[in-house]
Amino acid sequence: MDTTLPDPLVDHLLDGRYRVEARIAVGGMATVYRAMDTRLDRVLALKVMHPSLAADEAFVERFIREAKSAARLDHPNVVSVFDQGTDGHYVYLAMEYVAGCTLRDVLRERGALQPRAALDIAEPVLAALGAAHRAGLVHRDMKPENVLIGDDGRVKVADFGLVRAVDTKTTTSTGAVLGTVSYLAPEQLADGAVDPRADVYACGVVLYEMLTGSKPHTGETAAQVLYQHLHENVPPPSAAVPGLAAELDAAVASATARDPQLRPADAVALLGRVRAVRAALTDAQLDAVPPRAAGQAGHVGSEDRTSVIPRPSGAQPLPPPAVDDPLSHTTRLEHPAAPPAGPGRPADRSRRPARRLPRRWLLSAVAALLVLIGGTGVWYINSGQFTSVPAVLDMTQDKAVGELEKAGLRVTTAQAFSDTVERGHVISTDPEPGERIRNTGKVTVTVSRGPEKAEVPNVVGMTFDDAKRKIEAQGLTVGDVGRQFSDETPKGSVLATDPKPGEKRRPDSPVALVVSKGRQLTVPDVTGLSLPDATSALRDAGFRIKVSDGQVYSDKPKGAVAEQSPGKGAKAGEGDTVTVTVSKGKEMIPVPDVTGKSEADAKRALGDAGFTVKVERPFFFPQDSVESQSVRGGDQAARGDTIIIRLKSGF
Repeated sequence: MDTTLPDPLVDHLLDGRYRVEARIAVGGMATVYRAMDTRLDRVLALKVMHPSLAADEAFVERFIREAKSAARLDHPNVVSVFDQGTDGHYVYLAMEYVAGCTLRDVLRERGALQPRAALDIAEPVLAALGAAHRAGLVHRDMKPENVLIGDDGRVKVADFGLVRAVDTKTTTSTGAVLGTVSYLAPEQLADGAVDPRADVYACGVVLYEMLTGSKPHTGETAAQVLYQHLHENVPPPSAAVPGLAAELDAAVASATARDPQLRPADAVALLGRVRAVRAALTDAQLDAVPPRAAGQAGHVGSEDRTSVIPRPSGAQPLPPPAVDDPLSHTTRLEHPAAPPAGPGRPADRSRRPARRLPRRWLLSAVAALLVLIGGTGVWYINSGQFTSVPAVLDMTQDKAVGELEKAGLRVTTAQAFSDTVERGHVISTDPEPGERIRNTGKVTVTVSRGPEKAEVPNVVGMTFDDAKRKIEAQGLTVGDVGRQFSDETPKGSVLATDPKPGEKRRPDSPVALVVSKGRQLTVPDVTGLSLPDATSALRDAGFRIKVSDGQVYSDKPKGAVAEQSPGKGAKAGEGDTVTVTVSKGKEMIPVPDVTGKSEADAKRALGDAGFTVKVERPFFFPQDSVESQSVRGGDQAARGDTIIIRLKSGF
């Protein structure tokens, strides 16, 4: 017996416009349905806030902000938002419907992905986030559940419900953090600060998960996962999947650095690094099949839901939680008064009475001072004299140089062709954005020269086939083909090209051709001629003849040419074909008997049968009745012949 409660919104017409068809997914804050827009007759997705949250003005405001934020992003890899509204206690968003599945579904079914597949998904995700970051927005909840993969292979980022402007705080008035435990950046937990690098961290975790089939940080409770985010580096993917390329390890390590200053500045910078990794890997490395690519993805639990996570208060780090900590993803994280027991740490140590030893305190203070001084030196040697290369990808050359010089770096420029980066904008930097470099180091900026140009070859006078081969050999394609008469250029040879020879165009650009139709000739009239005579006349005039399969009735003698195309006097090229149709002679049809009918009825009957009619009337007292007809009724005559009818006389 099915005890599942029916969803009250299914089959409901929401806001008088959206017919709810089926429930797609249920999240921590909203439910998503497939619906039909009855006004525009299109399928879309409706995201409806849980009624229990609709009474919370802050949540409603955040929900509406999602619509405004997503509507600002016009990008092919971002799920479009069409409408936002309220119907009673239902608050909803009307969004683009993507038929397919989520990345979470893929990981649950396939486990670890091949590196090529992982990068194929990561690149459009980063492109979408890059557009958001350049628009001044941070997603704040990147995870596999929010990556949609359409049945047509398109990858789209959804759910900008937690989006905030760059450089704001994530904390609420109560110190809570909004997000998903497994993908929160350390700085979000430490002080609530959020900028594009928080999304970069989450993307690094997602990339690790795609490459290995499991999350980098796991635990029995949310607190254990949060502790690992704060105190443990994300391990290299190759530790879980031996044989993975070192470049993939480096990309994940860069994106998930616990210090946000060491991460790529935003998704655009990380996208540049990911593309560089792809270019550096061989086909064998990209297509390596991981051992866990068999539906062995890690457990998907409550830590994967977007939640309100109370942030630890104060500056002290979160201690490692005990295994039996009942803390869930919706529970406030409190700091215990003392660290818990663990290996090498007696459980009662925190309860021992402290002994005040001034001499020991003094020695400890001196040691601490020495450590501080030494630490400062170590910091300067290892970090203080270094800076991160600013993210300047896709900036204009002048703006990029200004940003780099502002950071105290020296700049040299190089140029390269690019089919995707606008002319005068930055393609790449060496070192890459986010990499560490000495404060006085040099950065080489590669600027786009635009697409590489191909020169239009001179094919005038060549046959069409030869011209086509030569154009394609230059990396161009043949476009529209026009034809024109020419008394000088043989038929089938090229008269001209557009663009003209020597001009430069982008690769694969079309080149229009004008091909000669040969000399312009006048088509003679061959109707009425016998087929042999018509053939001779057309060949003498410079044409070829083609006889149509069918024959037609006509007033031309049987076996003679009844019709021709092109017709008499038309202009055609030398060697063109004239199609002729042979006559079957006149069509013979029976003549209706109209004797005794009125003049009008007789004319109508004969006309409907296909004849013309001539009326002869007596000189005196003509009657409105046919006395005789030139062809007796029932006899045959040629269609179109004239039938004479004679009217009766009154004498």
